[in-house]
Amino acid sequence: MTTLGGYAHRLGHIDLTTGSVSYGPIAEEDQRKYLGGRGLGVKYVYENGHQVDALSPDNLLCFMNGPVTGSNVQLSGRLAVVTKSPLTGTITDSHLGGFTAAKLRWAGFDGLLIKGKADRPTYLLVENGEVTLHDASSVWGLGCRASVRALRDKHGKDAGVITIGPAGERLVRLAGWINEDDRAAARGGTGAVGGSKNLKAIVVLAERKSLVKPTPERKEEFDKAQKVGLKAILTGVLTAPRKGGLSLYGTNVLMNTINEAGSLPAYNGRDSHFENAYALSGEHIRETIMVSEPVCHACPVACKKEVEVTEGRWKVRTESFEFESAWALGAMCGMSEKEAVAYMIDQCNDYGLDTIEMGVTIAAAMEASEKHLTDAVINWGDAEKMSELVRQTAYREGIGDILALGAAGAAQYFGAPEIAMAVKGQAIPAYDPRGIQGMGLGYATSNRGACHLRGYTVASEIAGIPFATDRTVTEGKAELLKTFQDLFAFTDSMDVCKFATFSEGADEFAAQVQGLTGMAVTAQDVMRIGERIYNLERHYNNLNGFTGKDDTLPRRFMELPGTGGSEGMLSQLDVMLKEYYTARGWEDGVVTEQKLKELEIS
Repeated sequence: MTTLGGYAHRLGHIDLTTGSVSYGPIAEEDQRKYLGGRGLGVKYVYENGHQVDALSPDNLLCFMNGPVTGSNVQLSGRLAVVTKSPLTGTITDSHLGGFTAAKLRWAGFDGLLIKGKADRPTYLLVENGEVTLHDASSVWGLGCRASVRALRDKHGKDAGVITIGPAGERLVRLAGWINEDDRAAARGGTGAVGGSKNLKAIVVLAERKSLVKPTPERKEEFDKAQKVGLKAILTGVLTAPRKGGLSLYGTNVLMNTINEAGSLPAYNGRDSHFENAYALSGEHIRETIMVSEPVCHACPVACKKEVEVTEGRWKVRTESFEFESAWALGAMCGMSEKEAVAYMIDQCNDYGLDTIEMGVTIAAAMEASEKHLTDAVINWGDAEKMSELVRQTAYREGIGDILALGAAGAAQYFGAPEIAMAVKGQAIPAYDPRGIQGMGLGYATSNRGACHLRGYTVASEIAGIPFATDRTVTEGKAELLKTFQDLFAFTDSMDVCKFATFSEGADEFAAQVQGLTGMAVTAQDVMRIGERIYNLERHYNNLNGFTGKDDTLPRRFMELPGTGGSEGMLSQLDVMLKEYYTARGWEDGVVTEQKLKELEIS
């Protein structure tokens, strides 16, 4: 038995085919090398074998906490869902916030490892260190919110619930997991993996009398580290409560800033500036339809901005008007009606759909319609049609059965793969690589497909955190991106919110993990563990046939000049990619045997 602090020292191994459940600790070597959360999930998926079909019973679906999850560490309410993606064929991890992750830790678990396929709809009940299987037939077919209500009616109003909706049940490739707070782990189609296993939900009970909270191995050291980190958050430029930035406007504080830089993809990426961006911005939303500011476990930032539309066609109250969601269902589709965007965000949350992939997929369908590649008439900014397409996608009705493949799959079906603004099969997020050079490299080299959360160079290129770099130049972006990617691989394994990295660095994270677990961790260890995780992911993808040919961008971003504040600019990916491979020690996007040995990846 390991002696490290913080961990629950308990994994649940569930075989849905046989209905069997077993338990075991995490090997201490694995804790030291991969930490938890994303890192351990990646290791377990890798060990499960790369040749599995993502939607087969053999695929492993991991719900993983990090060692700090549920502790007093700020922004530590995160949980990683790790599996092989049915959308991309790559390894993927997607994270959600709220309180469910902390409850899983308090119920006595570091994670749940799920294989097989149940013979009927099933949900897992987690309580007091035990997992039991239950019939989910009564909630199969329900939306995420109705499922949460039904399961809470049965198990108590404080139950944590993570569920799929109709999209996951129908194996829609952009389906995700949604919890009781409408927090989503939606990227990569992880919800479809749940549907393929007949797994509807995970219900977590963590009563106060039975809580198993993380116990620091070095309490005095941990308390000091936690306070240092908290002070950094409370005084950070973007994270300080009630002083602007994320706390005041949420993630949507970025809408105007990114648009002014000519780095907001619009009309399926043909433009890099959207003329009506202000109508979707955090500033405008706060002035008009914001009604509440919910928080996640141990979060002083309160980035969530709940909104309500009380009149007209789009009456709705939804959990948060996020930047990425508002962009994807807004500017990317030529849509500036905030009420309709709020309604569609709510639809996606209830159906269990990735808002980013959904919006970019609709944008591809709009361009296909414009080019007469489909009989469907889908005009730019047509709110009624867009809302109907969201519903059709969730239920795979009509053209929705095509859109259920995601942007890349739908574009391929239309006979025009070039109109999919996607990398490795996953839709891009809200940053135009023509105007933010580092993000273009980040999209291309992300192990889970186009992603801003693998290496958020926007922090440096736009916000000047931790230091400012010129968004228009390529020099130094390879090393910058590698640093972000490795650091984020570590923080995703702790598991803490990305916003912690806006104010804290490797030293602070090392001190928190060391104080909690008792194992010696330096800033150098943080970066090495992160590098190991990133390389293991890449190695898994290499085994699945991914090479340097897949580290690319839609040609549009390298051939069609940007607009607005990035007038005439193109992504200079080829220049940066060579430098990046050198920095990584890879050969044409492939991890070498030497690098595997250097990082102690067996």
